[in-house]
Amino acid sequence: MDEILYDLCDWGAIEGIVYADYKDVFDILGPHVTKDGVLVNAYFPDAKSVTVKLNATGREYEMELVDELGFYATILPGKRVLKYTFIVEDNEGNKTKVEDKYAIKSQFSENDLKRFENGIHYDVYKKLGAHPAVVGGIEGTYFAVWAPSALRVSVVGTFNDWDGRTCQMGAVGDSGIFELFIPNAKRGDMYKYEMKIKGNKIIQKADPYGYMSEVMPQDASIVCDLEGFSWSDENWITKRKNTNQDVNPMSIYEVHLGSFDATIEKVNYRTIAPKIAEYVQNMGYTHIELMPITEYKDEDLDGYKVTGYYAPTSRYGTPEDLMYFIDYMHSKNIGVIMDWVVAYFAADDVALANFDGSCLYEHLDPRQGIHPELGTHLFNYNRPQVSNFLLANAFYWFDVYHMDGLRINDVASMLYLDYGREMGEWHPNSYGGNINLEAVAFIKKCN
Repeated sequence: MDEILYDLCDWGAIEGIVYADYKDVFDILGPHVTKDGVLVNAYFPDAKSVTVKLNATGREYEMELVDELGFYATILPGKRVLKYTFIVEDNEGNKTKVEDKYAIKSQFSENDLKRFENGIHYDVYKKLGAHPAVVGGIEGTYFAVWAPSALRVSVVGTFNDWDGRTCQMGAVGDSGIFELFIPNAKRGDMYKYEMKIKGNKIIQKADPYGYMSEVMPQDASIVCDLEGFSWSDENWITKRKNTNQDVNPMSIYEVHLGSFDATIEKVNYRTIAPKIAEYVQNMGYTHIELMPITEYKDEDLDGYKVTGYYAPTSRYGTPEDLMYFIDYMHSKNIGVIMDWVVAYFAADDVALANFDGSCLYEHLDPRQGIHPELGTHLFNYNRPQVSNFLLANAFYWFDVYHMDGLRINDVASMLYLDYGREMGEWHPNSYGGNINLEAVAFIKKCN
């Protein structure tokens, strides 16, 4: 091996990369300006050879295999990073052009991180999650997830054969956020976050900010773009804005989409819309209240054990289908309210429960973290990033889906620390009382 290249190699970090056990991958992978030139590191575990090809000149530099598990490195001349592409040859001699995903700069500004840390980044769903994008002229998908206790986070999906080695995410400072732009990931691709947690256990989780999910019982998240739908409810929005809700009468029809019409074998948001609208108009209702349409796995409670807060359930169609449903209701002068389950969330392994190997979204103490009757997990509203997750979710349903209102479910279990518990089974607040002060503050802030 070249002596200069040998001296530039961080052997401990390289070992962390090849064993998928490293957080700060951007400090190692990708291009790095040194006094000896531009060091380019890459990890291709199944490659026979890797070459760096400069986009402007076409000049090629063969990379050296510095670790037999697939870590490659080379030094490019100069002190400026030029655009380049990897030429990756597999063991059968096939060559593929691959963009360097670790050459893409962070998409989080200091302001983003500060607002999220303080729980006031109300459109954080535009940053966290999966977002199709063009970065530096390259089409792909930008992924970001909050998992502060994870030892390593990777994106796995249909674009990398669910291999946690190949798309290891980089930590964004000490924010607990991991991010990665993946050039070959596109709309419709399925994905999860694979995490190595304490005890070197490997887990896979759906995206907390994922816009779409597989149809249950399959539970992977799906890369989705919500920008394509053409709304036609401007008149409704204007009318709603100018209406005094305190004096105008409201009559609300609560509906479960899956059981509204027993003659329909497979319900779709689009096809059920005219039937519901006709019934509601004939009965004189002004609004409908949708029982939970956020993604869920457990059928027992009709959607009240949520697994995906940003994903409309795929049981009834796509996000665009739900947008059509709401737009149609507005065209018939019918308001749409949704049940919003923010008291607790599903205990399913794929969702928020023990998300990064720690009690991230819930309380550590089961007297505060577990619902005594349902076994669901209770949100820790005192953690700014958790309250931000929920507050941003409210903005999301209003801004992206044009919802007219949210009905909070099971408020009593939020407000009272002794809800459903006997003496000694609950933990009092700082004043010795049974009021959940953080939940009260959350509801006030939400209003």
